[in-house]
Amino acid sequence: MRRTLAPHTPAAVGTVPLIRLERATVRFGALIALDEASLTLHRGDRLVLVGANGSGKTTLLRLLHGLLPCEGRCERLPLRPEGRLPHAAMLFQRPFLLSLSVWRNVWVGLWLAGVPAAERSERCGLALARVGLLEHAERSARSLSGGQQQRLGLARAWALQPDILFLDEPTASLDPGAKNEIEALIEEVAHSGVTIVMSTHNLGQAKRLATRVAYLHAGRIVVERPVASFFDSDDLPPEAAQFLQGELGWYHVDPAQGTPPARGVPA
Repeated sequence: MRRTLAPHTPAAVGTVPLIRLERATVRFGALIALDEASLTLHRGDRLVLVGANGSGKTTLLRLLHGLLPCEGRCERLPLRPEGRLPHAAMLFQRPFLLSLSVWRNVWVGLWLAGVPAAERSERCGLALARVGLLEHAERSARSLSGGQQQRLGLARAWALQPDILFLDEPTASLDPGAKNEIEALIEEVAHSGVTIVMSTHNLGQAKRLATRVAYLHAGRIVVERPVASFFDSDDLPPEAAQFLQGELGWYHVDPAQGTPPARGVPA
């Protein structure tokens, strides 16, 4: 029987707050990349962020993960009943892989996180087995295909046993088969009790994976709803409705994403 790497799923899924944003603003010089965002992330959520390039999705992910300062409040709340702050890990769109073996890439991540030496080998083996890379453990990580590298990045994050996993467009530029593999792994991570927050441009993927969807535009969280009422609603704000119809272009540059220059808002 496979052992789980993730924390147990509590009985109060969806009711335990993990992170609370209150009017959080992120600035890069004169540019406002996130504008007075308010959001509460709960245990068991699968929150998917959608919006055009430059809308602030990556900035929001980085803020929630604690990588960016903000004006306003971004507060990580103690877990109940454990009383500790939730642990988080993040998988970037292009995971940075060391010039080491697949095994060592996971092992070094555990070492940097302060995981006791006695646990590292077992966690490495379990994580790589979960993503189907154990047989490639001695290969150079940088020799893997794009899909395999994403799976390795996911294994490295999963091995940390996070309470929250942030994913920034985890299937961008992957072929359909690799996308299906990553989606299946995300589902498995979520079912093991890990709260998921991810960005995507794939609306079908958002429908399949999300319990909640937040639409961002020009650095603002315009609307945030359960997935069914987001995609099957006639009363979305105009920006969100235009985006779902493919009618809304880029608004401004988000430096955290390195997006191209703005094209402006369609009339």
